Amino acid sequence: MNKNAGCTLAAIGVAVVLLLVVLIGYPQYRVYSQRLAGEAALAEAQSSRQVAILEARAKKESAISLAEAEVIRAKGAAEANAILQNSLGGPEGYLRYLQIQALESSRASLIYVPTEGGLPVTEARRLAPQ
Repeated sequence: MNKNAGCTLAAIGVAVVLLLVVLIGYPQYRVYSQRLAGEAALAEAQSSRQVAILEARAKKESAISLAEAEVIRAKGAAEANAILQNSLGGPEGYLRYLQIQALESSRASLIYVPTEGGLPVTEARRLAPQ
């Protein structure tokens, strides 16, 4: 046997071994890579779920805090209104005070003030052509 024939047989042997490795190893590699991809997707889904739970928990705590702050603000406003009402001689005096405050902040050129019956006195003749 000559040297070239030995090299050729060795090359054929190596090629056959490589072909067997590829034919056996590639399907197993595909299964392995798909399993890793599935595990990665599962880990991502679990992480997303945890993030959503934490965000919902934060929104709940925020809503509770905002509700508590609103209750505190309402209690303060109620106490302030009670102090004003008592200092102005009861509910009627307080309503009169609120009416005066509204008139001061108004920019209207014509203001109708309610009478004893609660109805404003209108000036229908003022708008008629002369």
